[in-house]
Amino acid sequence: MSNLSAPSRPVLAGAMAGLAAAALLGLALPAAAQDQGAPDVETETEATPAPATKGEQRLAKLLEGRVAGEPVRCIRTFPNMQMQTIEKTAYVYGRGNTIYVQRTSNPADIDEGDALVTQRFSAGELCRLDQMTTVDRVLGFFTGAVFFEDFVPYTRVKEDKSGGAEEG
Repeated sequence: MSNLSAPSRPVLAGAMAGLAAAALLGLALPAAAQDQGAPDVETETEATPAPATKGEQRLAKLLEGRVAGEPVRCIRTFPNMQMQTIEKTAYVYGRGNTIYVQRTSNPADIDEGDALVTQRFSAGELCRLDQMTTVDRVLGFFTGAVFFEDFVPYTRVKEDKSGGAEEG
């Protein structure tokens, strides 16, 4: 049977009942505290917006005078196609009237000190499903994987002579 003597069984039973009550009370207290005068906490979205990072400022300057188009899954590439890396923000492809912005699924990992290595399915296109990795520019070791999102085209807007704007 039990190794406990008869007088200690009621004491143990009382202690167990007390623990059970404390556990129930402990679970009920957080819910009660939520209802009783807990101060409302202001979230950051309600506060003033955070200042733009250097990368966001640089991208905004590149996009001045341009209008965003419908996102596309792939872009045509050429051997002389220019690519810019904007630290912790985006990769920008192309030049001239239309440039394509690739923010990736985790733009915070974009580092200007890394080289982007592309393993493409098609030589003439760069697509969101292509395998991308980054390597250190100096030492050449692997630094990460890059997962592309859709490319967003930004086309320069030309002013027409009637005073309106037209896409060029």
